[in-house]
Amino acid sequence: VDSAFLRSLRGAVKIARVVVAFAMFLCFVISSAHGACTAVAGMEVAITTLFFLLYLLKLDKKLSWLLWPLADIFNSVIAALFLLVVCLFALIIRTNNGTLAGGVFGLVLLLLCVVDAVPLFRKISFGEPSVRTTPAK
Repeated sequence: VDSAFLRSLRGAVKIARVVVAFAMFLCFVISSAHGACTAVAGMEVAITTLFFLLYLLKLDKKLSWLLWPLADIFNSVIAALFLLVVCLFALIIRTNNGTLAGGVFGLVLLLLCVVDAVPLFRKISFGEPSVRTTPAK
């Protein structure tokens, strides 16, 4: 178990994403919202939980055949696009207060997806040599 990941900013953002996505999911389920809203929220809970466990259990180091940070960025960007559509839909139709609350939670989740993706995107070097900040020994 990677306890440093739990204390890191990325770990905190992943935990926040899971909590907010679960709250969004509950709002949509309780309010009997459209199935697409509930499905996107449920998938976001599941996928973010899997990425959290992947990093927490250091499986990204053991399963090195895939560039996991790039897959995480791809997930965050696609999730943000789906969340934008679903949340705007939920806010526009707002059949009841649960749908409205789910839409608001979804917009917060969209911001968390962007906050999660931007540092990872800056960290990945696509074939560029890494820049050293300390002199070589």
